[in-house]
Amino acid sequence: MPTPLISAPELLALLRSPDAGDLLLLDCRFNLADTGAGQAAFAQGHLPGAVYAHLDTDLSGPKTGANGRHPLPSPEAFSATLGRWGLQPHTRVVAYDAAGGMFAARLWWMLSTWWGHAEVQVLDGGWPAWQAAGGPVDTAEAPRPLRVVPPVPLPESLVRADELLAHLGQTDTPLLIDARAADRFRGENETLDPVGGHIPGAQNRFFQLNLAADGRFKAPAALQAEFEALLGGRPAHEAVHSCGSGVTACHNLLAMAVAGLPGARLYAGSWSEWCAAPERPVARG
Repeated sequence: MPTPLISAPELLALLRSPDAGDLLLLDCRFNLADTGAGQAAFAQGHLPGAVYAHLDTDLSGPKTGANGRHPLPSPEAFSATLGRWGLQPHTRVVAYDAAGGMFAARLWWMLSTWWGHAEVQVLDGGWPAWQAAGGPVDTAEAPRPLRVVPPVPLPESLVRADELLAHLGQTDTPLLIDARAADRFRGENETLDPVGGHIPGAQNRFFQLNLAADGRFKAPAALQAEFEALLGGRPAHEAVHSCGSGVTACHNLLAMAVAGLPGARLYAGSWSEWCAAPERPVARG
């Protein structure tokens, strides 16, 4: 199983290798304020052979008003998407974006953890790192062979809202880690969701803290020290990650994997789902 991250020079060497095998590059560039910007950027230039993965239509399912802003797609829908991308059991997948892995991490988690696909990596530093390394850029769309991919999600990787609610204040309450910026976590400056605040008992770990100044992930030892301090002696599998809509929480899950601390779970609905039900408690500050 490969490491969760691959550097731009390593990917460049892989693309030039005759032994690259079945390699699927997924462009996850996205802008929450302009949902068409990522696909437009893809059309202007992308890694050779890459396929575009849209956060709203490929990596999310339909919204009901009660299931959050980026609910997971149904297993059947995601299976059809993977078939359209030509995924096979041996396919090596590399995802990238232009936001420090903010969106690519979502795809990494969906494939590696929710789906159990063995070979999935995120391009460390993403599109800027690729450009800095002098990597080739293409504008053509390379069709992938259609495949039949059976639905095989692993439900134990997920936590539901009712499960969290039932455990609030109990001795077996999981350690909930919220990836949003500190002001939104405190309930201030909320612009995306109708209610500000966080799930009671949650701790805050802004996902941007996983990155060094150059936009790449910090060294594994540094991430390990930071997350172990947050865990406070608890094992990694007792942690549950959330954010606003289940996207940047995956960045913290990826960082924990880089740090050698796998096993944490995702509350995919996150704050946007939690706050949609008035009976669920809200903490602020």
